[in-house]
Amino acid sequence: MKSEAVRDHYRENFRLAWPVMIGQLGQITVSVADNVMVGQLGTEPLAAASLVNGLFTVVLVFGIGVAYGLTPLVANARGAGKKHLLPGLLNASLWVNLFTGAALFLILLMLNPALNHMRQNPQVVELAAPYLSITGLSVIPILGFFAFKQFAEGLGHTRQAMQITIAVNVLNIVLNYLLIFGKFGFPALGLNGAGYATLISRLVMWAAMAAFVLHSRLFKGIDFTFSLPGVQRRTSYEILSIGVPSGFQYIFEVSAFAAASVLAGMISPASQAAHQIAINLASISYMAATGLAAASTIRVGHLLGMRDSFNLHLAVRTILVMTVTWMTFAGLVFLFGRHFFPTLYSSDPEVLQIARSLLIVAVFFQISDGVQAVGLGVMRGLKDVKIPTLITFVSYWIFAMPGSWIFGVRLGGGVVVIWYFLAIGLTVSAALLLWRYRVVITRLHTVHNENQTL
Repeated sequence: MKSEAVRDHYRENFRLAWPVMIGQLGQITVSVADNVMVGQLGTEPLAAASLVNGLFTVVLVFGIGVAYGLTPLVANARGAGKKHLLPGLLNASLWVNLFTGAALFLILLMLNPALNHMRQNPQVVELAAPYLSITGLSVIPILGFFAFKQFAEGLGHTRQAMQITIAVNVLNIVLNYLLIFGKFGFPALGLNGAGYATLISRLVMWAAMAAFVLHSRLFKGIDFTFSLPGVQRRTSYEILSIGVPSGFQYIFEVSAFAAASVLAGMISPASQAAHQIAINLASISYMAATGLAAASTIRVGHLLGMRDSFNLHLAVRTILVMTVTWMTFAGLVFLFGRHFFPTLYSSDPEVLQIARSLLIVAVFFQISDGVQAVGLGVMRGLKDVKIPTLITFVSYWIFAMPGSWIFGVRLGGGVVVIWYFLAIGLTVSAALLLWRYRVVITRLHTVHNENQTL
């Protein structure tokens, strides 16, 4: 009976996780297509796109973190049988996301003048400014999309968001072709065409996800109403109390890896290029971990609402086993493919040699990377986000980055030493998150046992 229950957990984990994994890989695919098409315009447009996308990503991940505040609350309400709370949660999340998106767009607009002070090529800055404004506006519809996406995922429906994401990614590639190069009577807008393609695609994505949630039979019986005066202050606070720390978790992580790229550039162009190659490859295995992290948030939130601490712990254990298994496999692929994969990006012997060394380091931090990603998802499901946010900051900005700067750059250790410290940061994060989970789950067991005694 116990083995059958464990198999059920594995099946449910996989059912929830695989659509998120595919959707994430689809995002990587469209990003590659964007770069390939913009690259045909020349070096300066590609550099401008890289500059803007780097800034946009740091801002966007904070917004996505805020949006993630909805998922555990919906899952928890579902588990507790409190269906009447669902319309208010979605209404509050939508308005919170739209106001967050508007604020982030204004921040991006204010970054436009700062482009002139980043020691960039003047032609690159000239191209980047309008592209930043157009792409920046898309943060509003993408967060509108996430309100409906996280609501559906909180109720255990992850496949539909994947389908919409893939379809819209195809639309984005087509619009890129039409608007960048001016095909079939469309104006040739160059780099700005890529920005408009992104904006249009994200508006369509938002509309499609909203239509699915509002009209699907899966949500029959939920009386949706959307009104700003109808937003309950307490509900908004609950979303923000989970979402804002989650946003900072992403910022601390993304900014650390962005800083590592800058540090690699201080060593040599070859080091920076090799760093980019290795990070791009490592991000592929990380995408699977983010799918398992999403599944962990949904499952933990649901079982927490049911007050079933035994199955909650079993769900977490099985997700961690799946994570370690996948990341071990990915590490072996990197180990045996370290001589081949970098050749897909470069033919420079120096770049290839450094990239191979970095992939060996990546082999050792695969498990830590996966466990820390899932650990954050688990703690989000438990609605415990403040300590994990502190853990994220300490791991990357107290352990990883100072050591990377001192030993990798100042003392001449090179980019491989930077990666050693990134591995240390990931390992510290994974270990502390497992410790935090143990503390919280022990407390839950105690509370539930006391309630049952009473």
